[in-house]
Amino acid sequence: MFLGLVLSRSVGKADGHDDPSERGREAAALDVRRRRKAAASRPHSKALRASPFLPALALCLVLPGSLAAVDTHGRLDLTTTAFRPAGTIPVQFTCSGENISPSLAWNAAPPRTQSFALIVDDPDAPMGTWVHWVVYNLPASAQRLPERVPSGDAIAGGGKQGLNDFPTNGYGGPCPPPGKPHRYFFRLYALDTVLDLRAPIRRKDVDAAMKGHILAQAELMGTFGR
Repeated sequence: MFLGLVLSRSVGKADGHDDPSERGREAAALDVRRRRKAAASRPHSKALRASPFLPALALCLVLPGSLAAVDTHGRLDLTTTAFRPAGTIPVQFTCSGENISPSLAWNAAPPRTQSFALIVDDPDAPMGTWVHWVVYNLPASAQRLPERVPSGDAIAGGGKQGLNDFPTNGYGGPCPPPGKPHRYFFRLYALDTVLDLRAPIRRKDVDAAMKGHILAQAELMGTFGR
């Protein structure tokens, strides 16, 4: 009888019939795999729902536009009628001509502005950056510098001039050696303070005093070669 049972099981398998108990085990194993896979996908969504950082993430997505609005509100623009941006500075504003300062204009002061400072320099000078003009403590109400600002410590209407690298108190125009044209940067700074400086004043003194007080700045560049 025992032999008959063994033969019947063997014949059943040979005929392609599975053992019901094996089918049950396979089904159970498949069900376990499905449950594990579903469980693995759930913690992420739960973590996101419960995360305390989601409000901060949403704030970060909104902030860039708000920051841009603040930057735009405090923007400072510097212009001149003497030359186009990145254009050639006319000879009358250089040492090859009358050596007079060009007229400069800018928009209204950003909020909290107490004064303006202006630095003009040549980073292409053979001996390193050459300073051509140092102006500081221009009134917050100022929106222009006229052409031909006289040399001297004081500026009519408010403001003072420091020493350039020639060295004189006032504007010293472009005066490069023969060769490739140099770049001349006019940089205007809106400050939340009035600088407390004592003569003689050089560019390094103004730079140090401005540190931590710059609300906005504007830049204008022209070129000149001989």
